[in-house]
Amino acid sequence: LFITLGLAVNGIRYPDMTIEENKITFLTGPSGCGKSTLFRILNGTLDPEEGTLFYRGRDIRELDSLAHRREVSLVSQSVFLFPGTIRENFRQFYQFRELPEPDSDKIRFFLELCCLTADPDADCTTFSGGEKQRVYLAVFLSFGPRVVLLDEPTSALDTDTSRSLLKNLASYVKQEELSLI
Repeated sequence: LFITLGLAVNGIRYPDMTIEENKITFLTGPSGCGKSTLFRILNGTLDPEEGTLFYRGRDIRELDSLAHRREVSLVSQSVFLFPGTIRENFRQFYQFRELPEPDSDKIRFFLELCCLTADPDADCTTFSGGEKQRVYLAVFLSFGPRVVLLDEPTSALDTDTSRSLLKNLASYVKQEELSLI
Protein backbone atom coordinates (compact mmCIF):
# COMPACT_ATOMS: atom_id res chain seq x y z
CA LEU A 1 0.00 0.00 0.00
CA PHE A 2 2.57 2.57 1.19
CA ILE A 3 6.33 2.38 0.89
CA THR A 4 8.40 5.18 2.37
CA LEU A 5 12.02 5.69 1.42
CA GLY A 6 14.21 8.27 3.13
CA LEU A 7 11.37 10.57 4.18
CA ALA A 8 12.31 13.68 6.09
CA VAL A 9 10.42 16.87 6.93
CA ASN A 10 10.94 19.63 9.49
CA GLY A 11 14.04 17.90 10.85
CA ILE A 12 12.19 14.62 11.40
CA ARG A 13 13.67 11.60 9.64
CA TYR A 14 11.43 8.60 9.20
CA PRO A 15 12.70 5.05 8.86
CA ASP A 16 11.98 3.28 5.59
CA MET A 17 8.76 1.32 6.00
CA THR A 18 6.10 -0.64 4.18
CA ILE A 19 2.46 -0.46 5.23
CA GLU A 20 0.40 -3.36 3.92
CA GLU A 21 -2.95 -3.03 2.19
CA ASN A 22 -6.20 -4.20 3.82
CA LYS A 23 -4.56 -4.38 7.23
CA ILE A 24 -4.72 -2.48 10.48
CA THR A 25 -1.42 -0.83 11.26
CA PHE A 26 -0.59 0.94 14.51
CA LEU A 27 2.01 3.70 14.62
CA THR A 28 3.24 4.40 18.12
CA GLY A 29 5.68 6.79 19.66
CA PRO A 30 5.96 9.56 22.21
CA SER A 31 4.16 12.84 21.82
CA GLY A 32 5.91 15.10 19.33
CA CYS A 33 7.82 12.35 17.50
CA GLY A 34 6.13 13.06 14.15
CA LYS A 35 3.19 10.63 13.87
CA SER A 36 0.73 13.37 12.86
CA THR A 37 3.25 14.79 10.40
CA LEU A 38 3.70 11.35 8.84
CA PHE A 39 -0.09 11.07 8.41
CA ARG A 40 -0.12 14.41 6.59
CA ILE A 41 2.62 13.12 4.28
CA LEU A 42 0.73 9.85 3.67
CA ASN A 43 -2.45 11.64 2.62
CA GLY A 44 -0.61 14.22 0.55
CA THR A 45 -1.35 17.37 2.55
CA LEU A 46 2.35 17.79 3.34
CA ASP A 47 5.27 17.15 1.02
CA PRO A 48 8.43 15.61 2.43
CA GLU A 49 11.60 17.68 2.09
CA GLU A 50 13.51 14.50 1.26
CA GLY A 51 12.68 11.01 0.17
CA THR A 52 9.95 9.30 -1.78
CA LEU A 53 6.52 8.00 -0.87
CA PHE A 54 4.87 5.34 -2.99
CA TYR A 55 1.16 4.62 -2.80
CA ARG A 56 0.08 1.42 -4.52
CA GLY A 57 3.33 1.42 -6.47
CA ARG A 58 3.11 5.01 -7.72
CA ASP A 59 5.11 7.98 -6.53
CA ILE A 60 2.61 10.14 -4.65
CA ARG A 61 3.85 13.21 -6.54
CA GLU A 62 2.37 11.69 -9.73
CA LEU A 63 -1.13 11.39 -8.27
CA ASP A 64 -4.00 13.87 -8.39
CA SER A 65 -3.81 15.29 -4.87
CA LEU A 66 -7.57 15.75 -4.30
CA ALA A 67 -8.41 12.28 -5.57
CA HIS A 68 -5.66 10.85 -3.36
CA ARG A 69 -6.98 12.66 -0.26
CA ARG A 70 -10.46 11.31 -0.91
CA GLU A 71 -9.08 7.78 -1.11
CA VAL A 72 -6.64 8.24 1.79
CA SER A 73 -8.69 10.07 4.40
CA LEU A 74 -7.00 11.70 7.38
CA VAL A 75 -9.18 12.05 10.46
CA SER A 76 -7.11 14.45 12.52
CA GLN A 77 -6.97 14.69 16.28
CA SER A 78 -8.36 18.24 16.03
CA VAL A 79 -12.10 17.78 15.65
CA PHE A 80 -14.05 20.36 13.70
CA LEU A 81 -17.83 20.37 13.69
CA PHE A 82 -20.18 23.07 12.45
CA PRO A 83 -22.71 24.54 14.87
CA GLY A 84 -25.95 22.59 14.57
CA THR A 85 -27.14 19.02 14.42
CA ILE A 86 -25.36 15.84 13.43
CA ARG A 87 -27.40 15.78 10.21
CA GLU A 88 -26.41 19.38 9.42
CA ASN A 89 -22.76 18.46 9.92
CA PHE A 90 -23.05 15.51 7.55
CA ARG A 91 -24.83 17.77 5.06
CA GLN A 92 -22.14 20.47 5.25
CA PHE A 93 -19.22 18.06 4.92
CA TYR A 94 -20.95 16.31 2.00
CA GLN A 95 -21.60 19.66 0.29
CA PHE A 96 -17.88 20.47 0.48
CA ARG A 97 -17.22 17.23 -1.38
CA GLU A 98 -20.06 17.92 -3.80
CA LEU A 99 -21.82 14.71 -2.75
CA PRO A 100 -25.53 14.14 -2.12
CA GLU A 101 -26.52 14.27 1.52
CA PRO A 102 -26.64 10.83 3.15
CA ASP A 103 -30.00 9.53 4.37
CA SER A 104 -30.86 8.94 8.03
CA ASP A 105 -30.10 5.21 7.84
CA LYS A 106 -26.57 5.84 6.58
CA ILE A 107 -25.96 8.49 9.25
CA ARG A 108 -27.24 6.15 11.98
CA PHE A 109 -25.12 3.26 10.68
CA PHE A 110 -21.91 5.29 10.92
CA LEU A 111 -22.85 6.79 14.29
CA GLU A 112 -23.45 3.29 15.68
CA LEU A 113 -20.20 2.08 14.12
CA CYS A 114 -18.53 4.86 16.10
CA CYS A 115 -20.34 3.85 19.33
CA LEU A 116 -22.65 6.87 19.37
CA THR A 117 -26.37 6.28 19.84
CA ALA A 118 -27.43 9.85 19.19
CA ASP A 119 -30.31 10.92 16.99
CA PRO A 120 -29.18 12.50 13.69
CA ASP A 121 -31.13 15.61 14.68
CA ALA A 122 -29.30 15.98 18.01
CA ASP A 123 -27.48 19.28 18.50
CA CYS A 124 -23.71 18.77 18.42
CA THR A 125 -22.99 21.94 20.39
CA THR A 126 -24.05 20.20 23.60
CA PHE A 127 -21.87 17.13 23.03
CA SER A 128 -18.82 16.17 25.05
CA GLY A 129 -15.40 16.10 23.40
CA GLY A 130 -15.64 12.33 22.97
CA GLU A 131 -19.07 12.55 21.36
CA LYS A 132 -17.86 15.23 18.96
CA GLN A 133 -14.84 13.10 18.13
CA ARG A 134 -17.11 10.17 17.22
CA VAL A 135 -19.44 12.33 15.06
CA TYR A 136 -16.39 13.64 13.20
CA LEU A 137 -15.08 10.11 12.68
CA ALA A 138 -18.52 8.90 11.52
CA VAL A 139 -18.66 11.63 8.88
CA PHE A 140 -15.24 10.73 7.48
CA LEU A 141 -15.89 6.98 7.50
CA SER A 142 -19.16 7.55 5.65
CA PHE A 143 -17.27 8.99 2.67
CA GLY A 144 -15.99 5.49 1.92
CA PRO A 145 -12.23 6.01 1.76
CA ARG A 146 -10.00 3.02 0.91
CA VAL A 147 -7.46 4.06 3.56
CA VAL A 148 -8.34 5.66 6.89
CA LEU A 149 -5.63 7.48 8.82
CA LEU A 150 -6.75 7.96 12.42
CA ASP A 151 -4.71 10.41 14.46
CA GLU A 152 -5.37 9.59 18.12
CA PRO A 153 -8.99 8.49 17.51
CA THR A 154 -9.68 7.62 21.15
CA SER A 155 -7.96 10.54 22.90
CA ALA A 156 -11.24 11.93 24.29
CA LEU A 157 -12.84 8.56 25.11
CA ASP A 158 -12.99 6.45 28.23
CA THR A 159 -11.39 3.00 28.20
CA ASP A 160 -14.58 0.99 27.58
CA THR A 161 -15.75 3.23 24.73
CA SER A 162 -12.25 3.19 23.24
CA ARG A 163 -12.21 -0.60 23.21
CA SER A 164 -15.69 -0.80 21.69
CA LEU A 165 -14.83 1.74 19.00
CA LEU A 166 -11.60 -0.02 18.05
CA LYS A 167 -13.36 -3.39 17.96
CA ASN A 168 -16.09 -1.96 15.69
CA LEU A 169 -13.52 -0.32 13.42
CA ALA A 170 -11.50 -3.54 13.17
CA SER A 171 -14.58 -5.51 12.12
CA TYR A 172 -15.67 -2.82 9.66
CA VAL A 173 -12.32 -2.44 7.89
CA LYS A 174 -11.95 -6.21 7.63
CA GLN A 175 -15.46 -6.57 6.17
CA GLU A 176 -14.97 -3.68 3.74
CA GLU A 177 -11.36 -4.62 2.91
CA LEU A 178 -10.03 -1.22 3.94
CA SER A 179 -6.68 -0.19 5.34
CA LEU A 180 -6.63 1.47 8.74
CA ILE A 181 -3.58 3.22 10.13
